Amino acid sequence: MNSIIKLFFISIIFSASSSCGGPSDSDPVVEEEIEEVVPPYEGLHYAFPGAEGFGQFTTGGRGGKVYYVDKLTDDGSAGTLRHAINQSGKRTIVFNTGGTIQLKSKLQINFGDVTIAGQSAPGDGITIRDFPVVINADNVIIRYIRFRMGDEGKQQADALEARFHKDIIIDHCSMSWSTDETATFYANENTTLQWSIISESLKNSVHEKGSHGYGGIWGGKNASFHHNLLAHHDSRNPRLGEEAGKAFALTDLVDVRNNVIYNWGSNSAYGGEAMNVNIVNNYYKPGPATPSGSKRNRIVSIDKNKNEGTEVYNVWGKFFIDGNVIEGSSSTTQDNWNYGVLNQFHSSYGTVSQGDIDGIRQASPHPINGNVTTHSGEKVLELVLLHAGSSLKRDEVDLRIIDNVNNNSYSVEGSLGSTNGIIDSQTDVGGWPELAAGTPVIDTDRDGIPDNWETANELDPNLGTDAAKIKPGTPYSFLELYLNSLIKDFPLSN
Repeated sequence: MNSIIKLFFISIIFSASSSCGGPSDSDPVVEEEIEEVVPPYEGLHYAFPGAEGFGQFTTGGRGGKVYYVDKLTDDGSAGTLRHAINQSGKRTIVFNTGGTIQLKSKLQINFGDVTIAGQSAPGDGITIRDFPVVINADNVIIRYIRFRMGDEGKQQADALEARFHKDIIIDHCSMSWSTDETATFYANENTTLQWSIISESLKNSVHEKGSHGYGGIWGGKNASFHHNLLAHHDSRNPRLGEEAGKAFALTDLVDVRNNVIYNWGSNSAYGGEAMNVNIVNNYYKPGPATPSGSKRNRIVSIDKNKNEGTEVYNVWGKFFIDGNVIEGSSSTTQDNWNYGVLNQFHSSYGTVSQGDIDGIRQASPHPINGNVTTHSGEKVLELVLLHAGSSLKRDEVDLRIIDNVNNNSYSVEGSLGSTNGIIDSQTDVGGWPELAAGTPVIDTDRDGIPDNWETANELDPNLGTDAAKIKPGTPYSFLELYLNSLIKDFPLSN
């Protein structure tokens, strides 16, 4: 049975963790009474402390090899990120340098069982630019990486995407400057996108279809999207969808809760054809680009597929919607359905019958087995702005975005006609910031754990096999315990 506990900040750290050379910046402390999340299945262990949602039991590279990223080049040689990603088998990728990796082509994760531990990077952390990153494998953990594609690679693509795979968790990442959607995850199974910042897609850019500027397409069978910030997108905030017209939507479960959506342009959330969706306790904050009228109070515009040749023709989705806050609209906040949903159907549907509405509107949520710590809509704004994104060392981009949300402002006008914070190129806002490389840790055996941490925890800094061992009494390897110890002052539930 779930119980109410006092939220506190925990970190699995040992005596030498403060001197191991990893990131040390921390966020302010926030306390609140929350509902404890209890693991629903015996024998399964969290991907890391704070992992929640349907991807929370992803194992990634646990117990496998370690690959160091020692250089920022993208030639595929040993020591590059591309080389580490292109290996097969269980593996954890750690970083000996901070900085920006300028990709020369699309980076595809084709071999699963991998953990990419961005929190291990010294200096200002890691940013990936110019080409998209595509997760094309199962069992993937990615933490504390920035995906800022931009337009210089002339790609019509998302900054980060995953489709048709399973067991994926993306945690504390920052995505921006895409030319299609910014962060797209659908038609997967058992996935989580959590505590991330998804910002500033490029509207009038290189896409052959013309104006884009989209947040993302979100879907999946057991898919969690929680405690993320969507900011400065013209549309798809998000677009709820699966592979167009496919019956996969009939068996999916998409849980969208505790996200913050700021300064949407022509549209906020829409779609959901034949899907099973929870939209719970999100915070909608209209901005300078948000139009007046009904779209300003929109929680979601629900759609159905009208193509007679599809498997889900004319099937409405089933939605549970509750607890969402629309800043500036007390009526919508108090009555999500009448003011944020039922008045938002596209005019092409005409008058939606009461029978259809009764089928769409669910009286109770689709079950998630308590797998996400759920805060009130009012509280989530504070928490997301404090902790979301690659927040161990926020770069100038994320700091500027957070400032925009806090002050209901924007930075610039777009260079090709976009306005009010919707931009057309990363150059509009100054491009990629310079990142300090930092000082690499001393790791004699190259097992991913610094010598001083190993010594303090009775491991052998000259023996590379001990990092993969599971520490007695915990579900984690010694390498995982070290990597988890780098993350301090974050509200964890498990």
